[in-house]
Amino acid sequence: MKLLLISNSTMPGELYLDYPKHEIKKFLGEIPVTAVFIPYAAVTFSFDAYCEKVEERFSEIGHHVVGIHTFPDPVKAIYNAEAIVVGGGNTWQLARMMHDNKIMNPIRERAFNNVPYIGWSAGANVACPTLRTTNDMPIIDPLGFDCIGLVPFQVNPHYLDANPAGHGGETREQRIEEFLEINPNIYVTGLREGTMFKLDNKNLTLIGERSCRIFKKGKTPVELSAKDDFSFLL
Repeated sequence: MKLLLISNSTMPGELYLDYPKHEIKKFLGEIPVTAVFIPYAAVTFSFDAYCEKVEERFSEIGHHVVGIHTFPDPVKAIYNAEAIVVGGGNTWQLARMMHDNKIMNPIRERAFNNVPYIGWSAGANVACPTLRTTNDMPIIDPLGFDCIGLVPFQVNPHYLDANPAGHGGETREQRIEEFLEINPNIYVTGLREGTMFKLDNKNLTLIGERSCRIFKKGKTPVELSAKDDFSFLL
């Protein structure tokens, strides 16, 4: 299986998808690939506009995307895909439309047959067993919390160590601890901005300059960097 799970699409002051584009190029290889892009997490802008943004960056690195919404049969589009790319946005909306279009299981089947999968933010969330470590507001009934389950652990994208100044609510760590109380047997990874997980067969690595915070019920959270071994998560 080949996965690239990216915390966020854009760093402050940069173009959309600029910082991860070189890793995406290495991940997909030198031979041009036209991936099926799933823009369902977009809520306040159109799927066509989303595809244009992603295509602009992919074309810079010699690859291309085609929106799944342009195919008459979404399931068939997945089964014929050279690669699958899932964009960020609202995870609840993304999961709902993936369930509506019955593509969760086909994506899982294709990924387990070595079709490359790239997802950022919400697209990284849905590669996990459940969407329940998303940061997004539940704006729609997702028709079930189960997701694709390409990895056995959870990702919390955009992980922050502390709340913004003046905010008196729970920290991200406290919210993850609540998840672990209910789900004590699963790891949660706090994936910070500018970082990503790459899974190539059974080799899981962290890419990026920031560390990843690892949570498990009954254990003190630990910080692991790109030089550390993440195989225990699998």
